[in-house]
Amino acid sequence: MLTAPVLPRIEIDVNTQQYGRYIIVPLESGYGVTLGNSLRRVLLSSLEGAAITAMRILDIPHEFAAIPGVQEDVIQILLHLKQVRLTMQGEGPQYMTLRVDGEGTVTAGDIIAPPEIEIINPELVLFTVNESSVHLDFEFTVEKGRGYWPAEERGRMPIGVLPVDALFSPIRRVAYHIDQARVGQLTNYDRLTIEIWGDGRCAPLEALKESARILQRHLHLIAGAEAEAEAPAPTEEADTDVIPHRAYATPIEDLGLGVRVYNALKRTGISNVGEVLEMMRRGQDTMLSIRNFGEKSLEELVEQLRTKGFLNDEPAGSYSAAAADIAEDVSPAAAEDADDEYDDFIITDDDAL
Repeated sequence: MLTAPVLPRIEIDVNTQQYGRYIIVPLESGYGVTLGNSLRRVLLSSLEGAAITAMRILDIPHEFAAIPGVQEDVIQILLHLKQVRLTMQGEGPQYMTLRVDGEGTVTAGDIIAPPEIEIINPELVLFTVNESSVHLDFEFTVEKGRGYWPAEERGRMPIGVLPVDALFSPIRRVAYHIDQARVGQLTNYDRLTIEIWGDGRCAPLEALKESARILQRHLHLIAGAEAEAEAPAPTEEADTDVIPHRAYATPIEDLGLGVRVYNALKRTGISNVGEVLEMMRRGQDTMLSIRNFGEKSLEELVEQLRTKGFLNDEPAGSYSAAAADIAEDVSPAAAEDADDEYDDFIITDDDAL
């Protein structure tokens, strides 16, 4: 007997800046391992981050040179630099400097960074100076990347520039396990529990969402190739159902919403425009079910989405007319797409989508 598909939900068990435990349930039998393994691999290898990739010390030509008056050698300093955790806005490379005059302990917090760079662990000790006559000038190169970039892969570098092993990934460890789940009288469902340990650069929940989007983009490419093979000349209407990538890259802060509307969306777990559009696809009743979010809030949200170009301009009227370009409740094809799409569906103790 063919049963109707059961949509999974995500329950937030523990959620801190450096550790999170999330439960995805119920999943069809076998999908727990499929999703758990896929998300784990993406979390560890495919999330973007920033790291120090090179160091230059004035008058120190190579990593085997001794630094008079410094307790650590150059190789030890390079190893300590690998542990510096930072975030960077915009594209790289960016540069940081460090000037040392006199004895004392030098930490990551002593590094002078531009406004675009924030050092997450300023208490990290880099080296110790034992003589008051020591004067040193450092320059550090910061770049963005994914995964791990060993120093040996840099190739030939200018004299005096020393490569640093770069760990871009903000996630240190991921673990998951599968349990049985019950839906009605059926017990052959999976319950996926995934644990994420970060280093403070990216919250675990946001990392989980981003890993899901990365998987989603790759699966869309496969689905698009298959659709293209079946229909060599797709119509423009077929493309209007896809939420543009820039919507997911735009935080809801950029919409210029009022405090009441903004707080209502934030409490629901929505952080970007793409998630707003996903929720609007489910219909007007879903939007109005948000706590402290009424018809006036909905009108304000739709107006700001129009202004920013995320909704097509429509004559004044109902919500369904304003959102016609992203929601077609009576269309079987749109309903099928909504069921198939891998979505960020978050449930907390206080709020539910």
